Amino acid sequence: MSFAVTIYHNPRCGTSRNTLAAIREAGHEPQVVDYLANPPTRAALQQMIRDAGLNVRDTVRSKEARFAELELGRPEVDDDALLDAMVANPILINRPFVVTPKGVRLCRPVERVQEIL
Repeated sequence: MSFAVTIYHNPRCGTSRNTLAAIREAGHEPQVVDYLANPPTRAALQQMIRDAGLNVRDTVRSKEARFAELELGRPEVDDDALLDAMVANPILINRPFVVTPKGVRLCRPVERVQEIL
């Protein structure tokens, strides 16, 4: 049985490509959102993070060069500042987020997608 699946995808990321393949192997043709070209709104990103049961810091790519350039690792940088930075610089959003009627997961590792398919 197929249902609506959305993946916030970066085609250059192996984990994202493998998650997309796992979704298709499970019989779903997802809506693929290239989040670098079409980033989620701040509200949508915040909702995905909340629905995935994560905190904002868990979902920011701290190894990304832009993270260091913006000095986002400082302890005084709060969730609001991180969200603003992620929306302004979508490369900072960890990937891939997958949204289905069964829930939202940040699919790292890839196998996490099975929880919501």
